[in-house]
Amino acid sequence: MSQHDELTINQGRLVDAWRRTLPTVINKSDSSDVFADEADSKSLRVHIATAGHTQYSFDFKCTYVDSREIKVELVDVERDGQSVDERTGVIQTMIEDYVRHLHECAQQLHAMTSGS
Repeated sequence: MSQHDELTINQGRLVDAWRRTLPTVINKSDSSDVFADEADSKSLRVHIATAGHTQYSFDFKCTYVDSREIKVELVDVERDGQSVDERTGVIQTMIEDYVRHLHECAQQLHAMTSGS
């Protein structure tokens, strides 16, 4: 019999926890914000803005598959408020880096999301 490992935390509490934890795992100079996904109680919307002259911002949708694992989807990449082609090497590297940080944040919050 498989145990059903579902997300059991209130979305508002989850958003607050992500807002506290994410800045500790991304680059210190970057800024982030986390919002509830109004259409899906198991998803969060994450906005990360890079520091410095590049002025890139990344929007991700993070959906909890279970209490530990998230699926990360890139929603948009912008530079100075304009959408850019995310397939370039530099941007792909940045996306991979942020996806890794998002998974790391989810792992740090596992004790809270598992209800234990």
